[in-house]
Amino acid sequence: MNTASHTLDPHGAHAHHPTGILRWLTTTNHKDIGTMYLTFSLLMFFVGGAMILAVRAELFQPGLQLMKPEFFNQLIGVHALVMIFAALMPAATGFANWMIPLMIGAPDMALPRLNNWGFWLLPPAAILLTLPFVLAIFGIGDGAVATGWTLYAPLSVQGGIGVDFAIFSIHILGVSSIMGSINIIATILNMRAPGMTLMKMPLFCWGWLVTAVLLIITLPVLAGGVTMLLTDRHFQTHFFDAAGGGDPILFQHLFWFFGHPEVYILLLPVWGLMPHVLSTFTRKPIYGHTAQVWSFIAIGVLGLVVWAHHFLTAGLPVPALLYFMYSTMSISLPLAVLFFCWIATMWKGAMTFETPMLFALGFIVLFGIAGLTGLVLADVAADAQYHHSYFVVAHFHYALFAGGIMGVMTGVYYWLPKWTGHMYSEKLGKTHFWLTVVSFNLTFMPQFFLGLAGMPRRIPDYALQFAEFNAISTVGAFILGLSQLIFAYNVWACVKGGKKATAEVWESTSGLEWELSSPPPYHSWETQPVIKAN
Repeated sequence: MNTASHTLDPHGAHAHHPTGILRWLTTTNHKDIGTMYLTFSLLMFFVGGAMILAVRAELFQPGLQLMKPEFFNQLIGVHALVMIFAALMPAATGFANWMIPLMIGAPDMALPRLNNWGFWLLPPAAILLTLPFVLAIFGIGDGAVATGWTLYAPLSVQGGIGVDFAIFSIHILGVSSIMGSINIIATILNMRAPGMTLMKMPLFCWGWLVTAVLLIITLPVLAGGVTMLLTDRHFQTHFFDAAGGGDPILFQHLFWFFGHPEVYILLLPVWGLMPHVLSTFTRKPIYGHTAQVWSFIAIGVLGLVVWAHHFLTAGLPVPALLYFMYSTMSISLPLAVLFFCWIATMWKGAMTFETPMLFALGFIVLFGIAGLTGLVLADVAADAQYHHSYFVVAHFHYALFAGGIMGVMTGVYYWLPKWTGHMYSEKLGKTHFWLTVVSFNLTFMPQFFLGLAGMPRRIPDYALQFAEFNAISTVGAFILGLSQLIFAYNVWACVKGGKKATAEVWESTSGLEWELSSPPPYHSWETQPVIKAN
């Protein structure tokens, strides 16, 4: 049999290995599927970024210059849905597909066909989300969802056809995420190498295990909420219609029971990745492996019971306000443990500052700002001032761009040599980092001050007193957006070829970390020998 055209499938039967586009359509190889997730994520990152650059262009000066308020609101809502569901989550899932089998010594994911299906649900979902823009050009409907990504009733009950597209898109994206989560849990629990107990498992796998459990618990609640919204819109039910005996606040409870754990769903894989990067570039073992594992679990549990801090101004009873305030603040404790362990890993280490390490350090500093401003927003008395202001917008971008997107970039630069066999341009990588950090702060730091001064979010026009900070924010946003083209080029050039990566890409702990956390935390058993510490 010609071994070049036939492979042995996981069940032992010989199968024909297709080539070209058919290979990508039918592949069950975890590396191929990981690559598809990451490629899709990068594409949608630029789609979502283009939408918000149009928004920032409108906000460059007071008044209405470029678009109607309705289109402005559509761009904001779809930008958020694209960035969360089509850029950040697929990127993290791509990391999981590529690295979890290698980290735990498994030949592939536990459910490879489900894995393939999970990816191919994403493109039609993304098309559904953005198609109403195209239909509006031909006079069908009034454009995409214009309710913000939260789809709050009663606005979404009365909204146009874009709300229906968004509901179906969310359902498909949710099915994809649940299938991916089942696959990850099955892989981690059933396919670890002999001798690898759960507490010996690398932290990236632990971050994803907690993430997968959160997705399975919370996504059905969101699916139920948007289905009830769909029946309110088209089948005369009154779940969220106050005139019919319903409760609009019920939708907020159902949405945010998913929406707040979603923040940790986006960040836990990045938190699991960070210790590996810090350990490598400080030449020290990971500090506090067990403490970090329990912190992940504590954050996952607490994240499920704090959802109503997103609507502290909605008229909740005082005991509920106090409960959600204190429970939200309690999450700062396990998160502080993570920060302590990351800093302790670096403490007195032989640090070098390659691109992944720069992004990791940028992540720690900027995500720290997100955590501190989150504590401010958790305060019931203070939140009355900050709620729905630009202070909130700045806070969650420090969490989800500086925390999520920059965390993903850390992982891409760290693992790209392993994935491709080539080194990226270190010079371009460092240029990308400094442009990103400076322009990100130029974009979002002024928004803290705008929020403190009282500027509300989601409005296309504003008072003259806010003009200077908005102009600065828009200039920063365009620099930030354009600097990501350097990232895309650097990745593309690395994939195409370049300087060959060495067998052990980074001069890390000379095998010490491998020996302490068997098997190696990110290198593949298939390709590299385990080097024992001297």
